[in-house]
Amino acid sequence: MLGTTDVSTGPTPATSLSRVTGDGAGRVVKFHAPEIVFGVGSTGEVAHAVTRLGGRRPFLVTDVGLVATGWVDEIARDLRSAGLDPVVWSEPTPNPKDHEIEAGVDVYRDRGCDVLVAVGGGSVMDAAKGVAILAANDGRILDYEGVDRVAAPIPPLVMVPTTAGTGADVSQFCIVTDTGRGTKITILGRSLVPDITVIDPRLLTTMPEWLSAATGLDALTHGIEAFVSLAHNPLTDDHALRAVTLVIGTLARTIDDPTSLPMRTVMAQASLEGGLAFTNAILGAAHAMSHQVGGLLDLPHGVINGILLPHVIRFNADADGSPYVPVARQLGLDEARGSAREAALAVADRVETLARQVGVPRSLGTIGVREEDVDRLAGFALRDACMATNPRPVTHADVAALFRQAL
Repeated sequence: MLGTTDVSTGPTPATSLSRVTGDGAGRVVKFHAPEIVFGVGSTGEVAHAVTRLGGRRPFLVTDVGLVATGWVDEIARDLRSAGLDPVVWSEPTPNPKDHEIEAGVDVYRDRGCDVLVAVGGGSVMDAAKGVAILAANDGRILDYEGVDRVAAPIPPLVMVPTTAGTGADVSQFCIVTDTGRGTKITILGRSLVPDITVIDPRLLTTMPEWLSAATGLDALTHGIEAFVSLAHNPLTDDHALRAVTLVIGTLARTIDDPTSLPMRTVMAQASLEGGLAFTNAILGAAHAMSHQVGGLLDLPHGVINGILLPHVIRFNADADGSPYVPVARQLGLDEARGSAREAALAVADRVETLARQVGVPRSLGTIGVREEDVDRLAGFALRDACMATNPRPVTHADVAALFRQAL
């Protein structure tokens, strides 16, 4: 156990066993993960990681907000002390844009860089992955939308997350905003799993309150959607449930006490567990829909998840609530002893309560989605790679109805 929390930190043996002997029995599965360096003060390992990967001129990807915190300067000094010559690129914006990534690869090549180091949240890490893709494969970043479209091996990636929730530091996903169509694309493939992630909870203490809430709800969504995903397996289930319980028990407390290293350590672990779960089990309708809203309005991904996830859980539960029963049981909800649908609806209510508690708006309309956007958003969501593993089949009419419920 890392940090101090009063929540259960993992599934009971009975929960794990029921999943292994059920639909997970007899399957051959793969589990992708980078090397993980975890702990307070671990950023001192970044220079060593770059050196081990053969780097001499690391391309340090970050954003202007992170530069202002001082973390980037600290890591750049460590790199220079190790005899390396880092090039700092801080141009990416939230929800990285296609043209930003294409500009970044020009800098990477012009400066003769070799290893990429991403210091930031999910947007920075996605930008670094995008630059790595183009550095080895040429073309435009939008050419790689879909699954396993990246052919040539990419340069080494070292991730240093500064938020607790996106899981991009361990995932095989790269999410990029297509500015021409006003949507987000998903690039998915084993080659995008970073080589090393260095997780230092100190870096989470400078997150503003809204970002703590947004990224924490993203981690919660990762855990729940990975657990019920059609691609879940016994190796992902425990990570998924652990992420859910850690977020539910800790997120609000990190907002009340943002400099608490024990609480930030727990949330860093929740982000890691959720990332390990979803990169291997994939996700579901909440993420497929959230990507489209984020691409349209350039808003925080986790906030959108916090609005959409309860609606998606209720939609899935109308067909079959049983995948959510272990989640309800893990959270100690009384409804876990009732019907599967009652248990699932209780999970949705608990997610909604947490979202309200940490200040997430109640509806998509509040953040700018309009009725006239619904049909377009639904069409893009159906083509998102995450929709394929949602536990209930989804039609265009279903997605449009979900968007309208959330307005």
